[in-house]
Amino acid sequence: MNSELKSSSFLKEAQAKAAGTDTSTMPAPGFPATRLRRNRQADWSRRLMQENTLSSSDFIWPIFLADGENTRTAVPSMPGVDRLSINLAVAAAAEAAELGIPVIALFPYTDPSLRTEDAAEALNPQNLVCQATRAIKEQVPGIGVWCDVALDPYTSHGHDGLMAGGEILNDETLEVLIAQARVQVEAGCDIIAPSDMMDGRIGAIRAALEADGHRNTIIISYSSKYASGFYAPFRDAVGSSNTLKGDKRTYQMDPANTDEALREVALDIAEGADMVMVKPGMPYLDVVRRVKDTFALPTIAYQVSGEYSMLMAAAENGWLDGDKVWMESLMAFKRAGADGILTYYALAAAKRLKSGS
Repeated sequence: MNSELKSSSFLKEAQAKAAGTDTSTMPAPGFPATRLRRNRQADWSRRLMQENTLSSSDFIWPIFLADGENTRTAVPSMPGVDRLSINLAVAAAAEAAELGIPVIALFPYTDPSLRTEDAAEALNPQNLVCQATRAIKEQVPGIGVWCDVALDPYTSHGHDGLMAGGEILNDETLEVLIAQARVQVEAGCDIIAPSDMMDGRIGAIRAALEADGHRNTIIISYSSKYASGFYAPFRDAVGSSNTLKGDKRTYQMDPANTDEALREVALDIAEGADMVMVKPGMPYLDVVRRVKDTFALPTIAYQVSGEYSMLMAAAENGWLDGDKVWMESLMAFKRAGADGILTYYALAAAKRLKSGS
């Protein structure tokens, strides 16, 4: 009798659907008519029903730069990550392009003697980032080059903007950021990525680039950049850990807020951002989802240094299966709505995807 009732209910629902009747409030047929494991039992069916996929085209690979020739210096707090001299960065870019990674992001380790209150080295057309950009675009023209716009690698106090009396100066910093963006674009940079979180910087940089005739330069804004504890290994890599005075909470976002993130994104879109960023990544997947659902704009997530180092440390200690958790973590970004993922694991992930492992 129960079986007959279930069959009758299922038949009625099927007939209602055929007649165009709304069945959204009708219950789905239960067990055993519905067995979700049917679609999971074979590799081919799992692949057929997979909702999200990963490819090397999803990745942006950060590369740390250092002075020298044929030099490779390990970053102790980021296992497997090195600072590279420009010639080795060019070779790394070529490898990334061969694996189908579309973009590399350049971050400099600036000699402490070049760090000043006014971040003058950021405006030097011969600084590490500009030299590397020219070399990479000359020898690996098919890969996109992303340059951050922020002053923290160049300031003696470790902040992203100019500082006076303990205050980070917003409007005065904008002029320096414009000049920094200009030298990077003139060196051949394809993507300008303001990560400083100064108010109004997207509009100011966009207006300057338009005035210079650089109409096709992409701006990816770090729109939702939080004052996070997950950045410490990155600061080791660029050498700002020992120089940072105080914290960045007056300009980076409060980790408790998500509505504010939407306001930041809306402002940056209005000022001319082509894509937007959420940083950090995995602890803020809810923000990624809200941004993507609200604006439907290309959305990038940054799997930051602290996330990388945690997973690497756990894998190296045998606490986690590194291969599995890395790919799972990257898929989580796609599931949350990210169109691109900036990750230090990009090269290794691209190799795994190419090998089919």
